[in-house]
Amino acid sequence: MSNRRPTVLVTGASGFVGRHVVPLLAGHGWLVRRAMRTPSRDPNDIMIDTLGPSADWSDAVVGANAVVHLAARVHHKNEEHAIELYQTVNVEGTLHLARAAMAAGVQHFIFISTILVHGRSNSGRPPFREDDFLTPRGLYGMSKAAAEAGLKELVAGGSMRVTVIRPPMIYGAGAKGNFAYLEKAVKRGVPLPLANIRNRRAFLSVENLASFILHRLSQPGQDFDVFLVADSEQVSTPLFIERLAHAAQTPPRLFRLPASLLRAMLMLIGRSDACDSLLGSLELDLSKVATTGWQPPLSLDDGLKRVVSPRLP
Repeated sequence: MSNRRPTVLVTGASGFVGRHVVPLLAGHGWLVRRAMRTPSRDPNDIMIDTLGPSADWSDAVVGANAVVHLAARVHHKNEEHAIELYQTVNVEGTLHLARAAMAAGVQHFIFISTILVHGRSNSGRPPFREDDFLTPRGLYGMSKAAAEAGLKELVAGGSMRVTVIRPPMIYGAGAKGNFAYLEKAVKRGVPLPLANIRNRRAFLSVENLASFILHRLSQPGQDFDVFLVADSEQVSTPLFIERLAHAAQTPPRLFRLPASLLRAMLMLIGRSDACDSLLGSLELDLSKVATTGWQPPLSLDDGLKRVVSPRLP
């Protein structure tokens, strides 16, 4: 019987999610091999100069039991001109890595997708479910949906299984994007015209996402399985801001503005995406992930406390 530690290759290991996933896996007995684009002193790390279809993954996947693919092209300032970039990295690059992993005998490939494959909002409709017909929004969402479809076709009848995770907005210490702007505004006491919003949205702490990845690596499963993963509580936008302000020990500065006026203002400045993410609902049916036996280890309040005090246990 071999005592060799199981090996997992993690892409995007130096990014926001990767910085939480890597130490958790290492602390639970996994030998973590990080795919890096900058030199590293860790002998387990592998240098990769591109995430596209020309990458040579042979050294990275040999002897690996699993791959956790976190890396992706997420935002581009001129998104309408970035179709080729999203296609190259998020679709072709993902499938190229998966083929290399399959050829090397990797048993499990975990792919971090996005809830945007369902759309930006389900206002007036039931919560999203894994088996819904996909209606992806934006180049990022469309590229992730295409990668999912490619992975499903690739592993059909093969020996490698794929787990797809579709998270909503991921928050935590060091998060970027919309959450970083919101955190900064709350901490600075910027008044926000969101007190009138009556929606319901799912959020996911980065620690909870890392926990589910660890849990999933130890679980049996189908050739291709999809999970919607989020914190247990799904709350309104103003309540999320209030809870964030409470964690930061600062008063929430929310004021009332008619939702119709706020929507018109956002449309006027070209932020139609913010209309959905701030004003619309994004509810998820979490019944499937519950059947795996996993429960989020952190509550919403605990997750937000980790944002302002990242060294909390």
